[in-house]
Amino acid sequence: MTSHEASSTPTVSITEAPPNVTVLLQTPQLIALYTIIRDIKTQRADFVFYSNRIIRILVEEGLNHLPVQATSVSTPTDLTYKGLKFEGKICGVSIMRAGESMEQGLRDCCRSVRIGKILIQRDEETAEAKLFYEKLPEDIKDRYVLLLDPMLATGGSAIMAVDVLIAKGVPVERILFLNLISSPEGIDVFAKKFPKLKVITGFIDEGLNEQKFVVPGLGDFGDSWS
Repeated sequence: MTSHEASSTPTVSITEAPPNVTVLLQTPQLIALYTIIRDIKTQRADFVFYSNRIIRILVEEGLNHLPVQATSVSTPTDLTYKGLKFEGKICGVSIMRAGESMEQGLRDCCRSVRIGKILIQRDEETAEAKLFYEKLPEDIKDRYVLLLDPMLATGGSAIMAVDVLIAKGVPVERILFLNLISSPEGIDVFAKKFPKLKVITGFIDEGLNEQKFVVPGLGDFGDSWS
């Protein structure tokens, strides 16, 4: 391989992950989308547009992990089509404030979906998460929950959010955590803490820096979005 060929090889996600973690297929289209949103020169409008494309891909993959049941319908040609339909009700829960950026992508795929919110903030000195606010559907224990947060760094905020959902009666196996970029450290901690919970991530990055931010990452997702 020439030096030119080596330098032109795109960076793809780490693919080794715990069994309850699904990494999106690293297609050329997906890598191109990540290249745009990681670029410091990308304007806000483009960042939002291309992030939304990734979010919709994540949501669609998350929906693939929900249970379905067999059903049959009559087609306009007066024939029967044997298909599938979703089983049970779903809702989204965004970890504020960055998680709110994923709500529209969920609505684009699931019309009239109910969405709750959890506010968890990280202490910049200790990097520990603190719960400040939660507002969730009253019947959330009867729903499948798509937990939304674009970045998984240390895993502290996501773990606390899952603990809140479990306290509300949601079975852990009914929770799916969707995020755009993860650190190997965060994935390892989170997956071991909740081995029955499914994680859908678009990209596992190299790791965390001294400030506990994902690298190479894309900076603060919430700041880039707003």
